[in-house]
Formats: sequence, structure tokens, C-alpha cells
Amino acid sequence: MSQQQTRLDLYDNSWYNPGGSKLSRLIWYFINAIIFNSALFPISSFKVLMLRVFGAKIGKGVVIKPSVNIKYPWKLEIDDFSWIGEEVWIDNLAKVQVGKSCCVSQGALLLCGNHNYSSSKFDLMIGEIHLENGAWIGANSIVCPGTVVKNHAVLSAGSLAKGILEPYSVYQGNPAVKIKDRTISDL
Repeated sequence: MSQQQTRLDLYDNSWYNPGGSKLSRLIWYFINAIIFNSALFPISSFKVLMLRVFGAKIGKGVVIKPSVNIKYPWKLEIDDFSWIGEEVWIDNLAKVQVGKSCCVSQGALLLCGNHNYSSSKFDLMIGEIHLENGAWIGANSIVCPGTVVKNHAVLSAGSLAKGILEPYSVYQGNPAVKIKDRTISDL
């Protein structure tokens, strides 16, 4: 029985439009490398300003920590008082929406693209990511394309999420499964 093989020489993602002009993508590449993806530039307010200049919709009180990598700011929305931790990678080939008071902890990966391993041409597949208000993405977690993290859901550290994470729930593992309800109280 003969099996098909992967043929990367046939790979074609010419259908994909990253948005922005070629010049804006080039300029963003250097700003991302020098300012965002560097530990030497900790000033969050300047990063927020630069994201807005490049078309991101950023709310008030947003905190962007050092060493953050953002693919395309024009495909990013972050609502009020959300935090993006150190070494977070927002690989937003598609739209990423982060709601109010969300926390994306250090080392997390928001991944909007993947490849179809069933296709010999290794076709690109993309999907949006939505983090609703109060969602918390734990350190070193991965959020896959097409994932919705509902209000106040938690993805525990080192976990992998795909699909819909129900509100006020805590998810853990690879793939992440619900392990308990999230209860929030004023202490």
C-alpha cells in the first residue's frame, strides 16, 4: 500500500492576507523586535501607544510586560485593565480579542495558525481566539486556533486549550479538561 507524503514544495498560502501594507509589516517587524520582544524596554504605556498607532484596539489600563511578541497589531483587541505577561507570544494570523480584566501569564502562546497534517501540501489553517472578560491564561499555556475562553474561565499553567472553555471553570492538561468550578470572592 502506497502512502501519500508531505510535499512542502507544493505549499501555497497565497490566499492568506496578513493585513497592513508591506511597509507597515516591515516597520512593525523592527518595532516588535526592538521594543516589544526585548527585556530592555519595560515601558508599558509606550507599547500601548505603538500598538494603537499600528491599528490595535487597546483599552485603558492595559499592561504589556517585557519580551512580548505580537505578530500583527492590526488584528489585536485588548479591552480595559488586561495584562499581557513576560514572553507571551500572540501569533495572531487571525483576530485575537482579549476582554476586560484578563490575564495572559508569562510564556503563554496564543496561536491562531496551524497546518493541516492530513494534506500533502501542509495547508495553512487559521482561527480567531477570543478571551472573554476575566479569563486567565496560565503561564506557559497554549491557546489553539478557534478557541473561546468564556467569562472568568481559567486555563492552568502548562495546559493546552482548544474549543470552548466554559465560564467560571478551571481547565488543566493537554488537552485541557475542566477540573472544577472557579469561585471568586472578596476577601
